[in-house]
Amino acid sequence: MTTRFLTITYGAVSYLVFLVAFLYAIGFVAGVGVPRSVDHGIAAPLGQAITVNLLLLSLFAVQHSVMARPGFKRWWTRFVPPPVERSTYVLLASSVLFLLYWQWRTMPAVMWQVTSPAAQYALWALSWLGWAIVLAATFMINHFELFGLRQVYLAWREKPHADTGFRTPLLYRLVRHPLMLGFIIAFWATPTMTAGHLLFAIATTGYILIALQLEERDLVAALGSQYREYRRRVPMLLPWPRRHKVTGISRRVPSSTPTDDARSQRSETSRLST
Repeated sequence: MTTRFLTITYGAVSYLVFLVAFLYAIGFVAGVGVPRSVDHGIAAPLGQAITVNLLLLSLFAVQHSVMARPGFKRWWTRFVPPPVERSTYVLLASSVLFLLYWQWRTMPAVMWQVTSPAAQYALWALSWLGWAIVLAATFMINHFELFGLRQVYLAWREKPHADTGFRTPLLYRLVRHPLMLGFIIAFWATPTMTAGHLLFAIATTGYILIALQLEERDLVAALGSQYREYRRRVPMLLPWPRRHKVTGISRRVPSSTPTDDARSQRSETSRLST
């Protein structure tokens, strides 16, 4: 009973930490309602600012990519109980985000600025649309499993973890990675692009594009021809018109098995949640 209570408490706390990190991420990128943002961090010389900010972004990228790999998960779950493996991933990812928010250096030079009020409102609306896509995409697969709550709940109920299957609901029929598309939109849609914001947007977009190649390799290894067919018919990020209608294909949500991230739109989120 004590173990089950600790497991579900750990999962709940990890989720709450993620929720705070995610909400702060919106304010951090938009520069709204937070003490430090991508445009207003710690004052520093330009060289130091570039170095520190790139190190922070690299730490985030390495943590997400390494911990998401199936090989690491097979090793990791020898020490971390499977029911809390996802929660631990989420907690560490959120902690790295908090470090980034705390230590981000200001790079205030304005690279470009949109002055038209109508265009400004349009860009803000596009940014909020990006965040809405991110959040909606997590619920389209399985929000609570993606962030570890389903795993700890099943452990609390002493029920085995059952795979929910390969699904492609709604946005996943338009693009293979709508969650990442939402992040890219949110990061780039701003009326005032400072040097710091530009560095953040370029680095995170570059990371997303590289990480998606690794993820798709894992997905093909895990799902074989089923994912190859899905990849053939559905574009990765840009919803170009399709020649064929996707039928009978769905997307696998993350699980706490060693190949869970090879079967989901991982942290995608998490990667930036992520």
